Amino acid sequence: MLIPKLLWPLLVYEICSTTAEAIEAKINKFTRRWLGVPPRLTDVAVYCRKVKLRLPLKSILEEYKCGKARLLFMLEDSDDPVVKTVQPTIKTGRKWKVIEAVDQAKECLKIKEGIGQTQFDCKRLGSSKAS
Repeated sequence: MLIPKLLWPLLVYEICSTTAEAIEAKINKFTRRWLGVPPRLTDVAVYCRKVKLRLPLKSILEEYKCGKARLLFMLEDSDDPVVKTVQPTIKTGRKWKVIEAVDQAKECLKIKEGIGQTQFDCKRLGSSKAS
C-alpha cells in the first residue's frame, strides 16, 4: 500500500511533524471521501484499534512518531562506539520533540514498575461463592 512507501522518506529525512500532519490531512480527505463517511467523523473513529469494527488504516502521524522513537532507540543502543559518543539528534520540528516523548515514556514505565500490578475490578473478600 501507500503508507510503507511514504513512511520511509518521513523517517530517513529530517521532516518536521507539521509536514507529516499536512500529509495525513490530505490522505484523510481522500480516504474519507472513498469510504463515504461524513467529514465530521473524528480521527479516533477512523484509526481506533479497540473498537469492534476496525478499519485496516494507520495514522501517518502516529507511524511517523513511532518510527522516530525507534530510530532514537536504535542510535542510543548502537554497538558502534562512535555512534554512542556522538549522541545524534533527531530533528522533528517545534511541535513534537522525540527526545522529550521518549523520556516521558521511560518515566511512565518506571512509575508503573514501581507501583506494580494493581487490582482493577471490584471483587472483595467474600464476593465470590465458595464451592
